[in-house]
Amino acid sequence: MRSGRSPSTTALLITEALGERTLRFSELRNEVEGVSHKMLTQNLRMLQRNGLVARTVYPIVPPRVDYELTEAGRGLRKTVDAMCDWTHRYLGHIDDACRRFDA
Repeated sequence: MRSGRSPSTTALLITEALGERTLRFSELRNEVEGVSHKMLTQNLRMLQRNGLVARTVYPIVPPRVDYELTEAGRGLRKTVDAMCDWTHRYLGHIDDACRRFDA
């Protein structure tokens, strides 16, 4: 797990992962490498609160919850794509810097 990853980096990676798709929580967790359950939950709530992610709960057993970008989230994604390219390029550097800083 990449424990040093900042919430803002995780939010960018979630936005990129959702793209034009609708994903369940477990699918998102698989898409965003190394994210903890807690960090993914916190970031999804923040993105939902800011109107960038829509959460749909289906009244079935077992429960099903889907996440997708809202219109505002899709608009932001164009900018996020460039930032995600940078993040992927330097993710190892970011993780190393966080580990050195936290040591």
